[in-house]
Amino acid sequence: MLHSGLVSITFRQLAPAAIVELVRRAGLRGIEWGGDVHVPHGDLARAKEVRQLTEQAGLTVPAYGSYYRAGRSEDEGLPFAKVLESAVALGTPLIRIWAGAAGSDVTGEAARAPIVADLRRITELAAHAGVRVAAEFHGHTLNDTNAAADRLLHEVEHPNFYSYWQPLTDMSDADCLDGLAALRPRLAHVHVFQWRTYRDRQPLAEGRERWARFFQSAAAAPGDRYAMLEFVRDDAPENFVRDAATLKALLAALD
Repeated sequence: MLHSGLVSITFRQLAPAAIVELVRRAGLRGIEWGGDVHVPHGDLARAKEVRQLTEQAGLTVPAYGSYYRAGRSEDEGLPFAKVLESAVALGTPLIRIWAGAAGSDVTGEAARAPIVADLRRITELAAHAGVRVAAEFHGHTLNDTNAAADRLLHEVEHPNFYSYWQPLTDMSDADCLDGLAALRPRLAHVHVFQWRTYRDRQPLAEGRERWARFFQSAAAAPGDRYAMLEFVRDDAPENFVRDAATLKALLAALD
Protein backbone atom coordinates (compact mmCIF):
# COMPACT_ATOMS: atom_id res chain seq x y z
CA MET A 1 0.00 0.00 0.00
CA LEU A 2 1.15 3.53 -0.76
CA HIS A 3 0.96 6.22 1.92
CA SER A 4 1.42 9.96 1.45
CA GLY A 5 4.28 12.08 2.74
CA LEU A 6 6.75 14.92 2.32
CA VAL A 7 10.53 15.03 2.00
CA SER A 8 11.52 17.74 4.50
CA ILE A 9 14.26 19.23 2.32
CA THR A 10 11.44 20.58 0.16
CA PHE A 11 11.32 23.34 2.79
CA ARG A 12 14.87 23.81 4.02
CA GLN A 13 13.90 27.36 4.95
CA LEU A 14 11.32 26.20 7.51
CA ALA A 15 11.87 24.92 11.05
CA PRO A 16 10.76 21.36 11.86
CA ALA A 17 7.74 22.54 13.85
CA ALA A 18 6.49 24.56 10.88
CA ILE A 19 6.96 21.59 8.54
CA VAL A 20 5.07 19.28 10.90
CA GLU A 21 2.17 21.73 11.04
CA LEU A 22 2.17 22.14 7.26
CA VAL A 23 2.09 18.38 6.65
CA ARG A 24 -0.62 17.90 9.26
CA ARG A 25 -2.71 20.66 7.68
CA ALA A 26 -2.24 19.15 4.22
CA GLY A 27 -3.47 15.80 5.48
CA LEU A 28 -0.39 13.75 4.60
CA ARG A 29 0.84 10.87 6.76
CA GLY A 30 4.62 11.04 7.06
CA ILE A 31 7.83 13.06 6.78
CA GLU A 32 11.23 11.94 5.53
CA TRP A 33 13.50 14.17 7.61
CA GLY A 34 16.70 15.39 5.96
CA GLY A 35 20.10 14.99 7.53
CA ASP A 36 21.55 18.30 6.34
CA VAL A 37 19.39 20.96 8.03
CA HIS A 38 16.44 19.58 9.97
CA VAL A 39 18.04 16.55 11.68
CA PRO A 40 21.83 16.95 11.29
CA HIS A 41 23.85 13.75 11.35
CA GLY A 42 24.90 12.92 14.88
CA ASP A 43 22.70 15.50 16.65
CA LEU A 44 20.76 13.01 18.76
CA ALA A 45 19.02 15.66 20.83
CA ARG A 46 17.59 17.22 17.66
CA ALA A 47 16.58 13.80 16.32
CA LYS A 48 14.64 13.00 19.50
CA GLU A 49 13.03 16.44 19.50
CA VAL A 50 11.90 16.12 15.87
CA ARG A 51 10.65 12.58 16.48
CA GLN A 52 8.50 13.85 19.35
CA LEU A 53 7.14 16.75 17.27
CA THR A 54 6.26 14.38 14.45
CA GLU A 55 4.63 11.69 16.56
CA GLN A 56 2.64 14.17 18.65
CA ALA A 57 1.08 15.43 15.42
CA GLY A 58 0.01 11.88 14.57
CA LEU A 59 2.59 11.60 11.76
CA THR A 60 5.21 8.96 10.98
CA VAL A 61 8.89 9.09 10.01
CA PRO A 62 9.19 6.63 7.10
CA ALA A 63 12.82 7.48 6.40
CA TYR A 64 15.89 9.49 7.37
CA GLY A 65 17.23 11.27 4.29
CA SER A 66 20.95 11.14 5.00
CA TYR A 67 23.73 12.59 2.90
CA TYR A 68 26.02 9.65 3.41
CA ARG A 69 27.80 8.75 0.17
CA ALA A 70 29.05 5.19 0.08
CA GLY A 71 32.77 4.90 -0.56
CA ARG A 72 33.36 8.55 0.24
CA SER A 73 31.72 9.93 3.38
CA GLU A 74 33.77 7.97 5.91
CA ASP A 75 36.96 9.53 4.50
CA GLU A 76 35.36 12.98 4.52
CA GLY A 77 34.45 12.93 8.21
CA LEU A 78 30.91 11.54 8.21
CA PRO A 79 30.99 8.07 9.77
CA PHE A 80 27.96 5.92 9.06
CA ALA A 81 27.75 5.13 12.77
CA LYS A 82 26.73 8.76 13.34
CA VAL A 83 24.03 8.52 10.66
CA LEU A 84 22.71 5.28 12.12
CA GLU A 85 22.55 6.72 15.64
CA SER A 86 20.48 9.63 14.37
CA ALA A 87 18.12 7.28 12.53
CA VAL A 88 17.56 5.20 15.64
CA ALA A 89 16.94 8.33 17.75
CA LEU A 90 14.52 9.57 15.08
CA GLY A 91 12.63 6.28 15.27
CA THR A 92 12.71 5.58 11.55
CA PRO A 93 12.92 2.14 9.93
CA LEU A 94 14.99 3.24 6.91
CA ILE A 95 18.02 5.37 5.97
CA ARG A 96 18.34 6.83 2.50
CA ILE A 97 21.94 7.02 1.26
CA TRP A 98 23.76 7.86 -1.98
CA ALA A 99 25.59 5.20 -3.99
CA GLY A 100 28.85 7.04 -4.58
CA ALA A 101 29.40 10.42 -6.18
CA ALA A 102 29.74 9.68 -9.90
CA GLY A 103 27.51 8.16 -12.55
CA SER A 104 27.49 4.48 -13.37
CA ASP A 105 28.70 5.19 -16.89
CA VAL A 106 31.88 6.95 -15.73
CA THR A 107 32.79 4.76 -12.76
CA GLY A 108 35.26 2.03 -13.62
CA GLU A 109 35.48 -1.32 -11.87
CA ALA A 110 38.36 -0.25 -9.63
CA ALA A 111 36.41 2.77 -8.37
CA ARG A 112 33.18 0.81 -8.14
CA ALA A 113 34.45 -1.97 -5.89
CA PRO A 114 34.98 0.11 -2.69
CA ILE A 115 31.55 1.75 -3.09
CA VAL A 116 29.81 -1.61 -3.30
CA ALA A 117 31.87 -2.91 -0.38
CA ASP A 118 30.88 0.10 1.71
CA LEU A 119 27.22 -0.41 0.81
CA ARG A 120 27.44 -3.99 2.06
CA ARG A 121 29.14 -2.82 5.25
CA ILE A 122 26.65 -0.11 6.16
CA THR A 123 23.69 -2.28 5.20
CA GLU A 124 24.89 -4.97 7.61
CA LEU A 125 25.51 -2.41 10.36
CA ALA A 126 22.02 -1.02 9.93
CA ALA A 127 20.49 -4.50 9.93
CA HIS A 128 21.83 -5.11 13.44
CA ALA A 129 19.94 -1.98 14.56
CA GLY A 130 16.74 -3.04 12.80
CA VAL A 131 17.04 -0.31 10.16
CA ARG A 132 16.97 -0.78 6.38
CA VAL A 133 19.21 1.04 3.89
CA ALA A 134 18.04 2.32 0.50
CA ALA A 135 19.96 4.04 -2.26
CA GLU A 136 18.58 7.20 -3.82
CA PHE A 137 17.69 6.65 -7.50
CA HIS A 138 19.55 9.65 -8.83
CA GLY A 139 21.99 10.89 -11.44
CA HIS A 140 25.71 11.00 -10.69
CA THR A 141 25.51 7.83 -8.57
CA LEU A 142 25.76 4.11 -9.25
CA ASN A 143 21.96 4.00 -9.06
CA ASP A 144 21.16 6.26 -12.00
CA THR A 145 19.47 4.07 -14.66
CA ASN A 146 17.24 1.02 -14.74
CA ALA A 147 20.16 -1.21 -15.67
CA ALA A 148 22.40 0.40 -13.04
CA ALA A 149 19.80 -0.15 -10.32
CA ASP A 150 19.47 -3.82 -11.24
CA ARG A 151 23.24 -4.29 -11.23
CA LEU A 152 23.73 -2.51 -7.91
CA LEU A 153 21.05 -4.52 -6.11
CA HIS A 154 22.58 -7.76 -7.36
CA GLU A 155 26.11 -6.68 -6.44
CA VAL A 156 25.27 -5.62 -2.91
CA GLU A 157 23.04 -8.69 -2.60
CA HIS A 158 21.83 -8.06 0.92
CA PRO A 159 18.24 -8.59 2.14
CA ASN A 160 18.44 -5.27 4.00
CA PHE A 161 19.35 -3.19 0.93
CA TYR A 162 16.68 -1.42 -1.15
CA SER A 163 16.27 1.31 -3.74
CA TYR A 164 14.19 4.45 -3.93
CA TRP A 165 12.56 5.45 -7.20
CA GLN A 166 11.78 8.74 -8.92
CA PRO A 167 11.34 9.68 -12.59
CA LEU A 168 14.66 10.96 -13.91
CA THR A 169 14.41 13.86 -16.33
CA ASP A 170 15.80 11.94 -19.31
CA MET A 171 13.54 8.90 -18.86
CA SER A 172 10.44 8.28 -20.96
CA ASP A 173 7.29 7.19 -19.18
CA ALA A 174 7.74 3.72 -20.66
CA ASP A 175 11.27 3.49 -19.22
CA CYS A 176 9.94 4.70 -15.88
CA LEU A 177 7.34 1.96 -15.79
CA ASP A 178 9.89 -0.67 -16.81
CA GLY A 179 12.21 0.44 -14.04
CA LEU A 180 9.47 0.50 -11.42
CA ALA A 181 8.33 -3.00 -12.36
CA ALA A 182 11.88 -4.33 -12.07
CA LEU A 183 12.39 -2.65 -8.69
CA ARG A 184 9.19 -3.84 -7.05
CA PRO A 185 10.76 -6.58 -4.91
CA ARG A 186 13.32 -4.09 -3.50
CA LEU A 187 11.39 -0.83 -3.72
CA ALA A 188 11.75 1.41 -0.66
CA HIS A 189 9.85 4.67 -1.23
CA VAL A 190 8.91 6.94 -4.14
CA HIS A 191 9.88 10.61 -4.43
CA VAL A 192 7.14 12.55 -6.18
CA PHE A 193 7.53 15.71 -8.27
CA GLN A 194 6.42 17.11 -11.59
CA TRP A 195 8.99 19.16 -13.45
CA ARG A 196 10.67 19.61 -16.78
CA THR A 197 13.92 20.55 -15.04
CA TYR A 198 14.78 21.17 -11.38
CA ARG A 199 14.11 24.89 -11.85
CA ASP A 200 11.07 24.44 -14.12
CA ARG A 201 8.62 22.87 -11.68
CA GLN A 202 4.97 22.29 -12.50
CA PRO A 203 1.87 21.50 -10.42
CA LEU A 204 1.59 17.78 -9.76
CA ALA A 205 -1.85 17.90 -11.38
CA GLU A 206 -0.16 18.47 -14.75
CA GLY A 207 1.32 14.99 -14.45
CA ARG A 208 -1.81 13.37 -13.05
CA GLU A 209 -2.09 10.70 -15.79
CA ARG A 210 1.56 9.62 -15.69
CA TRP A 211 1.67 9.59 -11.90
CA ALA A 212 -1.50 7.50 -11.80
CA ARG A 213 0.34 4.88 -13.85
CA PHE A 214 3.47 5.16 -11.72
CA PHE A 215 1.50 4.73 -8.49
CA GLN A 216 -0.41 1.78 -9.92
CA SER A 217 2.90 0.05 -10.59
CA ALA A 218 4.43 0.93 -7.22
CA ALA A 219 1.29 -0.19 -5.38
CA ALA A 220 1.74 -3.65 -6.86
CA ALA A 221 4.92 -4.10 -4.81
CA PRO A 222 4.49 -6.15 -1.63
CA GLY A 223 4.17 -4.33 1.69
CA ASP A 224 3.78 -0.65 2.55
CA ARG A 225 5.78 2.33 1.35
CA TYR A 226 5.44 6.08 0.99
CA ALA A 227 4.96 8.36 -1.99
CA MET A 228 6.54 11.59 -0.77
CA LEU A 229 6.39 15.01 -2.37
CA GLU A 230 9.85 16.43 -3.00
CA PHE A 231 10.13 20.08 -4.10
CA VAL A 232 7.23 22.19 -5.30
CA ARG A 233 6.84 25.19 -7.56
CA ASP A 234 8.58 28.29 -6.17
CA ASP A 235 9.26 26.43 -2.89
CA ALA A 236 5.88 27.81 -1.79
CA PRO A 237 3.86 26.19 1.02
CA GLU A 238 0.57 26.98 -0.76
CA ASN A 239 1.79 25.06 -3.81
CA PHE A 240 2.69 22.14 -1.56
CA VAL A 241 -0.84 22.09 -0.13
CA ARG A 242 -2.21 22.07 -3.68
CA ASP A 243 0.10 19.21 -4.74
CA ALA A 244 -0.73 17.32 -1.53
CA ALA A 245 -4.40 17.36 -2.51
CA THR A 246 -3.52 15.92 -5.91
CA LEU A 247 -1.31 13.26 -4.33
CA LYS A 248 -4.04 12.19 -1.91
CA ALA A 249 -6.59 11.96 -4.71
CA LEU A 250 -4.26 9.82 -6.83
CA LEU A 251 -3.53 7.45 -3.95
CA ALA A 252 -7.19 7.24 -2.97
CA ALA A 253 -8.02 6.15 -6.52
CA LEU A 254 -5.84 3.06 -5.98
CA ASP A 255 -8.15 1.67 -3.26
